[in-house]
Amino acid sequence: MTQVIVRDLRAARLCLQGARDWFARHGLDWQAFLREGVDAEVLAATGDALAMRAIAEAERRLSSEQEQEQSHG
Repeated sequence: MTQVIVRDLRAARLCLQGARDWFARHGLDWQAFLREGVDAEVLAATGDALAMRAIAEAERRLSSEQEQEQSHG
């Protein structure tokens, strides 16, 4: 399961203050997100295009991390 983290929001060029407000509007816990990230499925369920950008960045990050692990392993 893909976890979206703060780094993914930044990579998607999303404003963190705006994201904080967006989380509140969707009833999502901003502080929990900062600590643990959030499942991509939770963001996708909102149907929001900005959420989809963040998910795409999370998937890119995970793919890159997996490639790095394979090249070192």
